[in-house]
Amino acid sequence: MSELVTGDAVVLGLRPARLPSRALALAIDLVVVWIVFILVSIGLAVATVTLDEAASAAIAVATFLLVLVGGPIAVETLSHGRSLGKLACGLRVVRDDGGPIRFRHALVRGAMGVVEILMTLGVFACIASLVSARGRRLGDVFAGTLVVRERVSAGRGIAVPPPPPWLVGRFAGLDLSAVPDELWLAIRQYLTRMQQLDAEVGLSMAERLAGELAVRTGVPVPPGVPAAAYLAGVVNERQARDARRVFTAAQADPLGQAGVGVGSNPVGVMGPAWADSSVAPHDTVSPLAPAVPAAPGEPGVSETEEPGNRKPGTGFAPPA
Repeated sequence: MSELVTGDAVVLGLRPARLPSRALALAIDLVVVWIVFILVSIGLAVATVTLDEAASAAIAVATFLLVLVGGPIAVETLSHGRSLGKLACGLRVVRDDGGPIRFRHALVRGAMGVVEILMTLGVFACIASLVSARGRRLGDVFAGTLVVRERVSAGRGIAVPPPPPWLVGRFAGLDLSAVPDELWLAIRQYLTRMQQLDAEVGLSMAERLAGELAVRTGVPVPPGVPAAAYLAGVVNERQARDARRVFTAAQADPLGQAGVGVGSNPVGVMGPAWADSSVAPHDTVSPLAPAVPAAPGEPGVSETEEPGNRKPGTGFAPPA
């Protein structure tokens, strides 16, 4: 697995696509593009039958550039790196830092693709992909992009660390409907890699993600709660809601006729590492209520959960 490091030094566990899968995706894209090109050419030939030879040649060149070159560029730009072939093969074009591509990246890839793929029948692209350690062709090198695999097996997922006990259930009142999947994915990547980051870099990244999450939920980060612990607590709340939703659907339809069963993935892009049905529902607590750990000796609280101590294995400390 190739580790891509973002500008904020967050390690992204992305798997670069290799030549066989890329060749299959490219073949699907070329078939679709050539079918469209042939249909458009036939239509234009019928419509411009009365034009002279020079005008017909100009229209043919324009059609070639718009369909065979401009078409893939437009598709990759609008779909953020997912063409029809890549979507079918579970691939996606991303920047070197793991972010979505923009028009300039797709333009460079498309321009180089004319030489690498169309003019040389893909020979240059195959050679460059075989030589590159990450399977990149020349268009990827010049554009600063990489084709990665979006679909990986469930067994490769990394578990997200649980939040501190004093934060469990505290964010039950948050509205998480406005949080995009991209932000959930970035938070997951941070939480699963935060122990590998430099302390200052990790703190800066956690504060930025916590700020973005607070803007999406409409509720500021509670004072005294570390940014990393806040992220873990909100993630735990989302995980608990999804578990309750699956549990409720399973009770209402025990035979799975409603289409929601144990094998479904209601969490979307977060993958199997987020779907933990063992999380039990908890009481509703105001997200801004102060975090006051229970006194030692009370039921359900051990001596190691007092203020100043850390829950083993979580990596989060309670507020001062």
